Amino acid sequence: MIRCMRHVPLDFGRPHKPLFCARVLHVHRSGIFRKPTMATGPPSSSSEHVVNMTNGGGQDRPTETGKTVPKYHLPMLAQFSIGVAGIFFFYLIYGYVQELFFREPERKPFGWYLTLVQFACYTLLASVEMKWKGCQPRSIPLKTYVFLAFLTVGTMGMSNSSVGYLNYPTQVIFKCCKLIPVMIGGVLIQGKKYGPIDVSAALCMSVGLIFFILADSTVSPNFNHTGILMISTALCADAVIGNVQEKAMKTYEASNNEVVLYSYAIGFFYILFYLFVNGNLFSSFWFFYEHPTETYGYAFLYGLSGFFGVSFVLSMIRTFGALMTVTVTTCRKAVTIVLSFVFFTKPFTMQYVWSGLLVLLGIFLNVYSKNRHKINNLLSDSVRRLIICLQQRESKVQHQTMEV
Repeated sequence: MIRCMRHVPLDFGRPHKPLFCARVLHVHRSGIFRKPTMATGPPSSSSEHVVNMTNGGGQDRPTETGKTVPKYHLPMLAQFSIGVAGIFFFYLIYGYVQELFFREPERKPFGWYLTLVQFACYTLLASVEMKWKGCQPRSIPLKTYVFLAFLTVGTMGMSNSSVGYLNYPTQVIFKCCKLIPVMIGGVLIQGKKYGPIDVSAALCMSVGLIFFILADSTVSPNFNHTGILMISTALCADAVIGNVQEKAMKTYEASNNEVVLYSYAIGFFYILFYLFVNGNLFSSFWFFYEHPTETYGYAFLYGLSGFFGVSFVLSMIRTFGALMTVTVTTCRKAVTIVLSFVFFTKPFTMQYVWSGLLVLLGIFLNVYSKNRHKINNLLSDSVRRLIICLQQRESKVQHQTMEV
């Protein structure tokens, strides 16, 4: 046993101040090992089983001697940079491929078959991730998954199909206003009560959304009321599924991987049955078969980017919290809308800008209502540091003046 003085970071997963302390190191023939710390319990939120953005998953690995060696954790700045880059990279691909698929009029009727392929990709990737992390028995009852799968089919299928009838920026703006049906679902399903800030956020989103739709209906040749109905149905299903998922995961302590696997696997058979009944299954299959690159190629890239985008979002929620994650995803949606106008030619009006900003204001109010104390502390700390910096600078200037 060797006792030495060294600079030891306590935990790269959280911000900390460096300190110097005496550290007991155990020397063994297989190397020097740090005594493992007690693991904290899983977070109570829905992101409890998300892969942490560390080198190899962040778990202590056992050695042949029975001891454990903590794996190397990336610094906070590196983790944040990787998370932001992953969210922007995969979701920008996701949005680009989705709009690109529906640019051709001949592909617009095949939104449900695209969703079928997407569900197949999600199921395959989720099963691989489950096996990689270790298979666990199902926690949530099968009847709950049957209902969750139905809602997942509704929100994903309607959302994908609506792009064939709406401008992509309009669909993104609708998704930003998910708070409205979520609040209604929270009141009806879980009996939640919302404060004046949440109500103001919903009001800003509603007004901004209305004027964005009015602008779209005026200047866009692709505007169609069918698309509005589809995306509205998708948002309502999304509101219900969010509340049902939250309630089920808290009750049965299920992991995200399990929910994704069973929801999309059962949903795959829902869509397969629906396409078979309405007679579009074989026509969609042959159309995709005749144009494999523009159909199956896009669909596979669409599903792959969507799955990994969700994984990065959930990892950021666990590592940095919901406030930072929502800020990043909101910026990503804004960039997606801008790039949509850049890469795909479409009419533009300034009403898009101020109505979109009104929706962003609603998003900010919603985030502020959920993280009021954290934001207030952050702002007060920033103001205090600014005042100290200005005082130090003024004192330095006065000192130089007196010397002169």
